[in-house]
Amino acid sequence: MILAVLGPGFITANVDNDAGGIFTYSQAGAQYGYSLLWTMIPITLALIVVQEMCARMGAVTGKGLSDLIREEFGLRMTFVMLVLLVFVNFTNVITEFTGIAESTELFHISRFISVPMCAVLVWFLVVKGDYKKVEKVFLLASVFYIAYIIAGVLSQPNWHTAITQTFLLPPRSVWHEKPYVYMTVALVGTTIAPWMQFYLQASIVDKGITVKQYKTSRLDVIVGSIFTDVVAWFIIVACAATLFTHGIKDIPDAATAAQAMKPLAGRFAFILFAAGLFNASLFAASILPLSTAYTVCEGMGFESGLDKTFSEAPFFYWFYTLLIAFGAGMVLIPNFPMIQVAILSQVLNGVLLPVVMIFMLRLINKHELMGKYTNRRWFDVLAWVTAAVVIGLSLVMVWNSLTGK
Repeated sequence: MILAVLGPGFITANVDNDAGGIFTYSQAGAQYGYSLLWTMIPITLALIVVQEMCARMGAVTGKGLSDLIREEFGLRMTFVMLVLLVFVNFTNVITEFTGIAESTELFHISRFISVPMCAVLVWFLVVKGDYKKVEKVFLLASVFYIAYIIAGVLSQPNWHTAITQTFLLPPRSVWHEKPYVYMTVALVGTTIAPWMQFYLQASIVDKGITVKQYKTSRLDVIVGSIFTDVVAWFIIVACAATLFTHGIKDIPDAATAAQAMKPLAGRFAFILFAAGLFNASLFAASILPLSTAYTVCEGMGFESGLDKTFSEAPFFYWFYTLLIAFGAGMVLIPNFPMIQVAILSQVLNGVLLPVVMIFMLRLINKHELMGKYTNRRWFDVLAWVTAAVVIGLSLVMVWNSLTGK
């Protein structure tokens, strides 16, 4: 039963460690050493809470998240949310192709070769495959994230400090520091991204998981959430042990982190870090456009799904195609501000997430929709606290930006 259901939760959580995520974790380790590791525990718990609700809604209702939002809150509200989500997701798609370009250039392959080839590859993977075949490829790609765990060990960190900082809260004074708050919001945004909720629920429905498999699907979500944040923890540790320790705090991208790590942690660690970046970018470049296509089609009432042909779901496949084409094309524009877009995409994730969570919490507590599978009281409190914390962090970041502190 576990093997039959395993996939949507594990895949969704792992795609979360995409090019933007790896850059954000690398930057956190380089700038602040081990001092941001404490965020991994509450973020993991929050990720489990959010993802479990999506999996439950998909299994019980048999409908995607944007489909439910349209039915329960109307087309106008859905359209506004979709416009915002498409914009945020497109910045993420650009970030994934940026990661492909930078990681292949570390191995002396021009982006003008690697980016078009990878764009065609991910297009064929989704358009020419069915759900079962695509899922197997995605699960295989998830395994390669172990490279970051090995790279973290090879960096020879101070294990005592790393473990201690994981369980210690920072002093209150840090919340007056604009860069620290910005980075914290970016960590939340890159670990719990809005697109994930839409993709997870859509893939639960596409795979045909029902309420009978709900408990096993929940296990899939929990295992995936823990694994992805263990990987994130090791990325921060690897950069803290190498870059931060040697005073290399200003890294413009994840590829620079890998390059700077080479003389400090060895060639093998560099290869693992760079190869991991390529795998993560290619993986996410497949799923992010797919998630966006699912979301828009469900919200607007168009046919969607990997088991449908191009003629059966033309808007779904054309929209997916355009996202890949424009996302890859942007990266090939000379002097395109890829780094600024990468950072912006992660922060936008953190700002948009509370809006998506409020929709989710209102939906999952509708008895006429969920029946006996609404949130239990303690779970509902935990979910609302998660939403409140994320909203609070976003407001602090905006306030600091406006006041210049």
